[in-house]
Amino acid sequence: MDNKEVISTLNDLIEISKDGEEGFRTAAENVEVTPLKEYFLDRSQEVASSVHELQDLVRTLGGQPETESSVSGSLHRRWVNFKAALTSNDTVAVLNETERGEDVALASYKKAAEKELPPTVRNVILRQLEGVQRNHDRVKQLRDAARAEVG
Repeated sequence: MDNKEVISTLNDLIEISKDGEEGFRTAAENVEVTPLKEYFLDRSQEVASSVHELQDLVRTLGGQPETESSVSGSLHRRWVNFKAALTSNDTVAVLNETERGEDVALASYKKAAEKELPPTVRNVILRQLEGVQRNHDRVKQLRDAARAEVG
């Protein structure tokens, strides 16, 4: 894989991660439960740190790092806000949409991890993939628990 392709892969992950960072922040704004709000804000900060790490990698490779989230991520956050408004900040609805966003991030990281990348880049992506997997699994657990409480 040439340098441009590596930079493109990293920039794709930056976009997806920016989506996650903003998605977790949006979720925090749309839940009433304080521990859940705190969890989402913490995840947003952790993902922001991952974004900075990816951006630094792009710069190291001589590229221009992505600084914006994707259009689909922006639409997803608007959908979370809209759905939460319709359901009066329904925790299950917010968790459903947050998990959907984490599904996208997880698939993107897995796809990137399958590519032939320089070892330093691969190591960062694999480490961040573990974090994305943890976020996904935890959001799914929280969603299942919230469903059980309602159901």
